[in-house]
Amino acid sequence: MTNTALLIIDVQEAFNERMALGHQRNNPNAEGNIARILAHFRQSALPVFHIRHASTDPASLFAPEKTGFAPQEFVRAQAGERVITKTANSSFIGTSLEADLRALGLMKLVITGATSNHCVETTTRMAGNLGFDTHLVRDAIWTYDQIGVGGEPHLANDIHQMTLANLSGEFATVTDTETILALSK
Repeated sequence: MTNTALLIIDVQEAFNERMALGHQRNNPNAEGNIARILAHFRQSALPVFHIRHASTDPASLFAPEKTGFAPQEFVRAQAGERVITKTANSSFIGTSLEADLRALGLMKLVITGATSNHCVETTTRMAGNLGFDTHLVRDAIWTYDQIGVGGEPHLANDIHQMTLANLSGEFATVTDTETILALSK
């Protein structure tokens, strides 16, 4: 897995706060899978990029002055790991991410985090468009139930599966945790 970087997108306390507010999500094992992949990258001395969302809306759970901005404990950056703060959905917009990756010769990306159909999807699309060999880990991302534009309910897993279908092939290789862990053994 040379020239490979792990991106952990927006695994912040705001998502725990959303759960406490009663929001329903899919993929309850996502954090455990992210932790396994992160441990593997650390043990293999592979680069890790922690992406944090800093909302410009002061009422957002992701506003920098709120408790939700903090990373979840299990993904706190260690020495030598990069932390990228973004204000847009894509981790590439308004950040040094692309330049950092290219400067280090990192052309293969393993993407994890939240949420499937927002910042993860936007970052994955851009990564593919920018020419990165992008691997989206389907069991290490998650999303929430949503209400559609016509007021109809959409379940988190349906949204998640549609996101994976939209990204598969053209923008990324959709994979799973076990496959990622086995690639570098």
